[in-house]
Amino acid sequence: MAAGIPRIPDRISILNYLQLNYIPGPWSVFENVRKLKPGHYLHFKAGTDNSLLEEKRFYEIPNQNESSTIFNGGYAAAQLKLRELLDASVQRRLIADVPLGAFLSGGIDSSIIVALAAQHTQHLNTFSIGFKDEPMYDETKYAKLVAEKYKTNHTVFSLSNNDLYGNLYNVLDYLDEPFADSSALAVNILSMHTRKHVTVALSGDGADEMFAGYNKHRAEWMVRNRNFFTGSVKAIAPLLAPFEGARNSPLSNKIRQLHRFADGAGLSNADRYWRWCGFSDETEINSLVNFNEDSSAYFKRKNEILKPLGAGATMNDLLYMDMHMVLTNDMLVKVDMMSMANSLEVRVPFLDYEVVDFAFKLPSKYKIDGASSKKILRETFRKDLPEELFHRPKHGFEVPLLKWFRTDLKSLITDDLLSDAFIDRQGLFNIQEISRLKQRLFSSNPGEIEARVWGLIVFQFWWKKYMD
Repeated sequence: MAAGIPRIPDRISILNYLQLNYIPGPWSVFENVRKLKPGHYLHFKAGTDNSLLEEKRFYEIPNQNESSTIFNGGYAAAQLKLRELLDASVQRRLIADVPLGAFLSGGIDSSIIVALAAQHTQHLNTFSIGFKDEPMYDETKYAKLVAEKYKTNHTVFSLSNNDLYGNLYNVLDYLDEPFADSSALAVNILSMHTRKHVTVALSGDGADEMFAGYNKHRAEWMVRNRNFFTGSVKAIAPLLAPFEGARNSPLSNKIRQLHRFADGAGLSNADRYWRWCGFSDETEINSLVNFNEDSSAYFKRKNEILKPLGAGATMNDLLYMDMHMVLTNDMLVKVDMMSMANSLEVRVPFLDYEVVDFAFKLPSKYKIDGASSKKILRETFRKDLPEELFHRPKHGFEVPLLKWFRTDLKSLITDDLLSDAFIDRQGLFNIQEISRLKQRLFSSNPGEIEARVWGLIVFQFWWKKYMD
């Protein structure tokens, strides 16, 4: 017990974590601990008790449906305004009395930030990581094109799977609550190497959430606008069942995406969003846990989280939801934790409040249509970037978890964190269901099971450190 707060796990938070691989705020892994909401501060009077502690809001993202000042200047004017606001944001974040640089992944977002920053800084320092053992996820050739175009002082950190694995326990040991976005391993290494050269780095985070850059945004647009395609995928989904896909090849990844599309296409706006954000549904989680939680309390919290996504929710409402849930609980948490672990400050020009305010006054047709995701962002800065960047598939980096689970981490699964003895002593999970997960993991057709197993390993590592 610290600060008079008993260390009692919040079981609904655990259920949310097992679905999403992170815990959405303001809740935490403990019953009596809350996270400060984004755009809020705590106000209290010295010498008084906690009854006079008050959470106050100083900023809120404008929801277009509630805004009285929708941008109506037309698409061309919106492009000019976006460039102006983003350039000013980058300039503000270049002010520093310490060495400064920028992450450059080779994607559109970080490349735009570098293109703007390079206009105000000679020989800008830029940093990329390459994955020599995972060519499907190596984007350094695209980053190099941008670096050459803007004559940046570019550094590539070429990593092997052994480099990632060697950093695994450092990341696990740094977590103060369960957090299972496996790309944190790569961000930690990028931050560690970048810190050897600079103290501040700019990043391109936030653009996908504001301008509809994720695959799930494309899928949502298809559900809303392409009834024939949606119906066709739902019809063939049963035929694909024996071929459940993973992310480790283009074909299996496409099968995985079709499965997820079919799973969500027939659901409500809110349930579809929840399903596409997570790795498990309620049925799978209920069979995994060993406690009978009040389902009404679980659904009350879920409905509170998903409140912006009612029956009439628009695409902009979905992006608004992403800003509140995915960005603030996953993406920014990942970058903040891993950069701070290495004493590196990361600045995010896309999340300047003027840029955010403007983005949420734009109609969704400026952001996504039948031809393009992140439409206004791509078309505004197309001439600033190498053309090759606009003809490449979008994908995030995936750590080779399945390989590790079958080799280096196998004993951790079978003899330690997911062993029958530990599961039985812990009393949280169903031993039979854990055994079925392990059998599937080591089978010839594991599908996408590694993300669920990784979530369990992260949780068990945290539990053993803080609760066992």
